[in-house]
Amino acid sequence: MYAFDVLGDPVRRRILELLADGEQTSGQLTDVIRAEFGLSQPGVSQHLRVLRDSGFTSVRPEGARRFYAVEPGPLSEVDAWLDRFRRLWQHRLDALETELARGRRAARSPAGGEPTRPAGPGIDVDETDPAAKGT
Repeated sequence: MYAFDVLGDPVRRRILELLADGEQTSGQLTDVIRAEFGLSQPGVSQHLRVLRDSGFTSVRPEGARRFYAVEPGPLSEVDAWLDRFRRLWQHRLDALETELARGRRAARSPAGGEPTRPAGPGIDVDETDPAAKGT
């Protein structure tokens, strides 16, 4: 699939990740890619052109600036291709969800039947419980 040729490059994947949060200028993208990959502005422009020519991004000129955005079409095609493989990992994720739920239930009600209340930072404490207040 041609889309995977485009997405096979880590710089282009990173550009798409940045654009997933919303439209950005070529200058903003270049600053991040230069810092992370050490590419020059012409190098980043070449990756942007590949993404634009392959339909993964669109560009909107505004004065001297160019705003890039993700185009969902090619990503939908990739998603459709991956769909046939989801069954290979979906049952594993379902099993993990079941095990996590069992672990949460076990933590709430140990063998003695009395629920435990873990203490520590970030743990909600029932303020109406005198034992929780330390009184």
